[in-house]
Amino acid sequence: MRRDSGLYAYERALARRGFTPIAGVDEAGRGACAGPLVVAAVVLGRQIDGLCDSKLVSPAVREGLYDRILATAKGVATVIISPEEIDTRGLHKCNIAGMRRAVARLSFDPGYILTDGFPVPGLPAPALAIWKGDQVAACVAAASIVAKVTRDRIMTALDEQHPEYGFAVHKGYVTPGHRLALANHGPCPQHRFSFVTVARSGLGSEMGENEVGAGVV
Repeated sequence: MRRDSGLYAYERALARRGFTPIAGVDEAGRGACAGPLVVAAVVLGRQIDGLCDSKLVSPAVREGLYDRILATAKGVATVIISPEEIDTRGLHKCNIAGMRRAVARLSFDPGYILTDGFPVPGLPAPALAIWKGDQVAACVAAASIVAKVTRDRIMTALDEQHPEYGFAVHKGYVTPGHRLALANHGPCPQHRFSFVTVARSGLGSEMGENEVGAGVV
């Protein structure tokens, strides 16, 4: 499949071969050092104008797309994985398990599954992992929107409980302000203690292997 074939090219090609319905799966919060990992699975019902990778649009546009996805999708499921589970099981294992759980929570079995980034074993249907899938496959882009908006709302609510960290601004990702808050206040229960930045209470510039992409909000 050519990456310039359009956002719905994967779905059209799979549907022509009888692989329907098609679920897209993506996560939000993998690179954050605080807050949950959120995984979403989405089966679109129709084309949505303006749909794209959640990281490429403003929060207001994401919210609008989120509402349109929920209003028109055939199926939407989300999984929220706590910082405690991430610390206990490891980030990558939680990500894989979260994708399986999100698909399992759909009210029907998909005929094909597109995942963002890496293969997910144990899925109930044929699947394809797509590098930067949220930029080239509509259902994966929709899953990225649902996961991102869901997580951003959680982090905004957590900001009310822990206003000293600025969760509503940086959403738990590693920023200079977040590092300073960790240095001044130490971590709270919403932080991922297995991450180097948290373990060192913000003192030091090294990034742990669990913090790939941690600068992306």
